[in-house]
Amino acid sequence: MTLPVTPADVAAARKLLDGAVLRTPTLPAPRLSAITGAHVYVKYENLQVTASFKERGALTKLASLSAQERAAGVVAMSAGNHAQALAYHAARLGIRATIVMPKFTPIVKVAATEAHGARVVLHGESVGDASEEADRIAQAEHLVWVHPYDDRHVIAGQGSIASEMLEDAPDLDALLVPVGGGGMIAGMAVAARDMRPDIEIVGVETQLYPSMWNALHQQSLPCEGATLAEGIAVKQAGTLTRELVSALVSDVVLVSEPTIERAVNLFLTQQKTLSEGAGAAGLAALLADPDRYRGRKVGLVVSGGNIDPRIVASIMMRELEREERIVSFRFSMLDRPGELGIIAGLLGGLGANILEVEHKRHFLDVHAKGARLDVTVETRDRAHADTVYHTLIENGMDVVRVDWQAAG
Repeated sequence: MTLPVTPADVAAARKLLDGAVLRTPTLPAPRLSAITGAHVYVKYENLQVTASFKERGALTKLASLSAQERAAGVVAMSAGNHAQALAYHAARLGIRATIVMPKFTPIVKVAATEAHGARVVLHGESVGDASEEADRIAQAEHLVWVHPYDDRHVIAGQGSIASEMLEDAPDLDALLVPVGGGGMIAGMAVAARDMRPDIEIVGVETQLYPSMWNALHQQSLPCEGATLAEGIAVKQAGTLTRELVSALVSDVVLVSEPTIERAVNLFLTQQKTLSEGAGAAGLAALLADPDRYRGRKVGLVVSGGNIDPRIVASIMMRELEREERIVSFRFSMLDRPGELGIIAGLLGGLGANILEVEHKRHFLDVHAKGARLDVTVETRDRAHADTVYHTLIENGMDVVRVDWQAAG
């Protein structure tokens, strides 16, 4: 079978990337191994200058241009990592870059792309609209179109990730790889199958955007919704990437949004590294199906670390609630002096740290001489939270737990 990208293409890409793109480390992750039951190794592509793997494919494509094409310049459509990677390396090589982004693109991403010297054009409500405008600009201004994933040179560049991983950890049993349009997994599969024909290669998509899964299974599950993994929120898999994935990848699985949240949190709290939602998809798959990988050596790629700090803060708080290390109690009490002090004293004596207190008096379901008190506390773990709750009951408190799931 003749495939559009070969191991020789990946090897050539590695040579031109040497010294221009960081050879990121692949390191064992003992804490993640203890949590999942697998022997986990992590490739840290979030350490690249633009904090994502996209630099590899972007630079490989730029290096392939003729002198005439370089002089003309390049154009791309992207709402994130591909934009920054292409802008950064185009500036290094003295190539004029135009990036078309949807109008809703966060200002921070627009600013980061412009900071690398690119011309940014905001157009349309969706990436589809932006793609059409980029195509129009390419034809009108005779620019070279640099596709974010469905391009031979881009795919070959991304393949260097797997060759580096298998040099650093040659006995890996499986690779779990985030999948959007499929450029990274396609390139990695080409390299990995050449080095280790028996290795299991599993692509991971969010359940909200199963584009590659649909393509492989001839299904039409909807691709829509707000996802934490916007970097892999692709509605249509690539043509080249689909061919390579179909031939070389063992499986494509889907993961839920809460599992992606948990994976982002674990990378931060256990590995002390920042991963965007898409970058944590591989770990999410491992968390979702630990029995499949138990006892096996598994390689994960933190494909990017570009995530809004406010989202990170929200994820951490939500995970504390899921683990019941932050718990809310609702007290029904008499509205008289000293009642709040009694409750605070009980909670303090039980080692629960009070984070927030809200007094409510003006509700019809509250007694005219009473009050409702919502208290949010920090506990050590789920068992401690249970102890606090039952001890409050034993001390005569009229109290209920406010469930974070029910509260939304």
